[in-house]
Amino acid sequence: MARDVRTISNPTALHDPAPFGYSHAVSAPGQLVFIAGQYASDATGSAVPSNFGDQVEVAFDRLQSVLEEVGLGFEHVVRLGTYIVDHDAGKLEILGKALHTRFGGRLPAQTLSGVARLALPGMLFEVDAVAVRPELPRATT
Repeated sequence: MARDVRTISNPTALHDPAPFGYSHAVSAPGQLVFIAGQYASDATGSAVPSNFGDQVEVAFDRLQSVLEEVGLGFEHVVRLGTYIVDHDAGKLEILGKALHTRFGGRLPAQTLSGVARLALPGMLFEVDAVAVRPELPRATT
């Protein structure tokens, strides 16, 4: 049997994702870190609160927690996937403000998908990410 080369990261500050069938982050050999969809959740994984703007803020806070758990920050994110229930221009504006707050003018590549619903009742927004670990300086001889 092949050796599992993945490193699983599940911050203790977030809900346990195992009962839902996923891990918060998986690092592969090399530099890529894949972060599962983060959403506004309580300690049990239930979606909270009911306001879209608040859910966006909490989801990005959860994303930041996962990034910090693996020693990275928003500056390491190269791609986002965002999912909005009943997407419209007002929700796009809220998302845009949240992105600029966290990424400034250096925004990652992003795919936004408008969806009819997400995995759990009450979820209005979800964000997943791919981050890149910086290369370590090479030793000179």
